[in-house]
Order: sequence, then C-alpha cells, then structure tokens
Amino acid sequence: MLRAIGKQLDAEAAKREAASRLPYSVSSARRGRLFGRTDPNAELVLYAEAFVRKIQMNMTFDMVREAAKQPHTNPMVTVAVRNDGSVESVTFVVSSGVPALDEAIRRVVQSQEHYAAFSPALAREYDVVEIRRTWHFDMAIRLY
Repeated sequence: MLRAIGKQLDAEAAKREAASRLPYSVSSARRGRLFGRTDPNAELVLYAEAFVRKIQMNMTFDMVREAAKQPHTNPMVTVAVRNDGSVESVTFVVSSGVPALDEAIRRVVQSQEHYAAFSPALAREYDVVEIRRTWHFDMAIRLY
C-alpha cells in the first residue's frame, strides 16, 4: 500500500515538473491584480501608474473622440499586461454601452503596446499584471 502511494506521489511530481517546463498558460501564470490605486507592493503601483500615464499622455483621444460624443457610461476596463509589456487581454467589467466606444478603447490599448517590461522585482513575483481602471472622456482620456 505504501509503495502504491509512493508511486502516485512520484507520478504527480513528474507531472508538475513537466508542466513547469512548458510556457505558462493564462490559467497558470502568476498574476498580480491592481484594482485601485493602492497596494502594499510599491513596484506594482509604479508599473500601473506608468501604464496609465502612457495611455493618458499619448495622443490617443482622437481614436475615441466620435464614439465618446454618444451618451455612455464610464467603462471599467481590466487590461492584463504580460511581463514583456505585451497585452494579454482587455476585459470590460462595465461596458460603456456604446459598442463603438468599447472597440475604440481596445484600439487605444493595443495602439500603445508594447508597454514597459516589468522591473526585475516585479518580474520575480508576477508573469501577468491586471490593471483595472474606470475610463472617463472629456477633453482627453482619463483613467481613474
């Protein structure tokens, strides 16, 4: 009986080891989540703020100008960024209610890709960082 348990444990360990050699998948990636502006991890907060500045400071408002004129709610968007600065996904937690505006937001995020690669400290902890912000449109794009 003990040998059978030992064989089972060895088989499970071999599976874990084999899985660790494969490129990480979305489900197995070490994920950091910043759904506000504060977090005990200062590196995570700094990375998210740099992401927000890149969206707000680059001339991306023209991409959403027409769609933002339509009545809409402020969308809440989660952007998952991989450790190399590429975008894994753009997910709408709350849609704007205007499909053209939602698509324009996707284009804005994709147009600014490649974001900065993670700092060594952040890369030691995470493979993917999810940044959630509420998008507001007036004379510019503002992420809160």
